[in-house]
Amino acid sequence: MDIVLAAAELSKNYGDKHALQSLNLELRKGEIFSLLGPNGAGKSTTINLFLGFIQPTSGAAYINGTDVSKDPVGIKKHLAYIPEQVMLYQNLTGIENLALLSALAGFDYSKEELVNYLEQAGLQTDAIGKRVGSYSKGMRQKVGIAAAVAKNAKILLLDEPTSGLDPKASNEFSELLIQLSGQGTAVFMATHDIFRAREVSSRIGIMKNGKLIDMLDGSRLNAGEIEQLYLDYMKN
Repeated sequence: MDIVLAAAELSKNYGDKHALQSLNLELRKGEIFSLLGPNGAGKSTTINLFLGFIQPTSGAAYINGTDVSKDPVGIKKHLAYIPEQVMLYQNLTGIENLALLSALAGFDYSKEELVNYLEQAGLQTDAIGKRVGSYSKGMRQKVGIAAAVAKNAKILLLDEPTSGLDPKASNEFSELLIQLSGQGTAVFMATHDIFRAREVSSRIGIMKNGKLIDMLDGSRLNAGEIEQLYLDYMKN
């Protein structure tokens, strides 16, 4: 399978603080990878390095074989980023937000195509024409997913996507990720949600103090076993 995201001895320091230490990782087409760790472990730093928002101290981050630091603008066409709080224009409707986001990515879709993307992402039909200011977090995330699909992004970077979602919305989000994975989209998800990580991920990494300290096979361990391993690591 094709490697679409990789880190090679990727490190980031802030003075004497080692935010990320010698990360080596490969993510393949259609794979869902979850990164578990406490606040300050280095999860968001890792995502920001792949997005080109910050420069590595050493090592390199790669998107589709391109060194992110050498082409931070070019790599954006391959990926989409969904933060914990999806930023949308509150006074615009769901479809207006999607039209704007698609236009910024260089796409011009008809109303019917935009509606189709939003419905595929699971947004209720009666919400498509409503202002985003009235949306729940789960609904805003669905607009974010629709925008990722509309721009033909093959890599999704997610930062705490299920934080604050109720069980129904979390389950719907998991189903969307599995659907996108089946279509060849690679997903890198930083999360505290052990249950959802186990539910959707083929591999689960555990990060502490900027280091990837273990890599787990999501198909061989249940959520309780992963939780116990995680807690054991955090004690040391």
